[in-house]
Amino acid sequence: MAFEHETVLLHEAVDGLNVKQNGIYVDCTLGGAGHTSLILHQLQGTGKVIAFDQDVTAIENAKRRLKDVIDTGQLILVHRNFADLKQTLEELEIQHVDGVLYDLGVSSPQFDQGSRGFSYNQEAMLDMRMDSRQSLTAYEIINEWPYEEMVKIFFRYGEEKFSKQVAREIESVRQKGPIETTFDLVEIIKSAIPAPARRRGGHPAKRIFQALRIAVNNELEAVEHSLEQAIDLLNLKGRLSVITFHSLEDRLVKQIIQDESTAEAFPAKLPILPENIKKPILKKITRKPILPTTAEIDVNRRARSAKLRIAEKQSLK
Repeated sequence: MAFEHETVLLHEAVDGLNVKQNGIYVDCTLGGAGHTSLILHQLQGTGKVIAFDQDVTAIENAKRRLKDVIDTGQLILVHRNFADLKQTLEELEIQHVDGVLYDLGVSSPQFDQGSRGFSYNQEAMLDMRMDSRQSLTAYEIINEWPYEEMVKIFFRYGEEKFSKQVAREIESVRQKGPIETTFDLVEIIKSAIPAPARRRGGHPAKRIFQALRIAVNNELEAVEHSLEQAIDLLNLKGRLSVITFHSLEDRLVKQIIQDESTAEAFPAKLPILPENIKKPILKKITRKPILPTTAEIDVNRRARSAKLRIAEKQSLK
């Protein structure tokens, strides 16, 4: 199956890495291989890219599309979650890298392939797994998780103010029989949210579907864990380039970069500073996120919520 994907902020994200010809780079979100291909185009000699994706469709697509590069050893494909970043590089005997790129969220093919269950506009079984090898699915959450846990993820990951009402309706409906498809869930959400609220703010199921996807794939925890590893793995002057698509991701990325680019504060008149004072590990390259141009949004509507943040490693821990 073809993996057609319009890469968002392609040149901006790769330019942000400040690619060295013989550098080692990690693309934590291979997807359609757009960012990986552009990085590879700028490499020579011993330069290489290690590209991660937990979706086997993306891996198989890259094997076909980039076979010649794989044969040279310049590209290593890794079918794993990017939360395993450090362990994987240790297995490859790589201690440090010159740049790490993330293009977070769901790729276009995952949305467009109806059977994956990511989209509220296509009928499919409630799945939403990015990695088909894992056991947890949206079906299990909707049909088996207690009311309190559903409320928690709907509110925390979807920022849905009608989380309680939706969870109550799900609880009521599933007592009569399993909730099996995306359209079944959409109808339940519509019936739980008051009519005036349904008429504003986009599709009424958008926030619940986002929350389910994040919960099924443990997305935010994986991002946090992986970013911490990436910062540790960067060489001095190595770059971090991160694209986010919703406020929860962006808030998390922004906070991690902020924490690692801030020195430990001490009173100005302190005569002697402690020897083990915390130094800033990162330097922000972008004070404000880079946004897609109007032209890019016109071509690819899914780019409209993208934000790119770039940071550079300036000291060791």
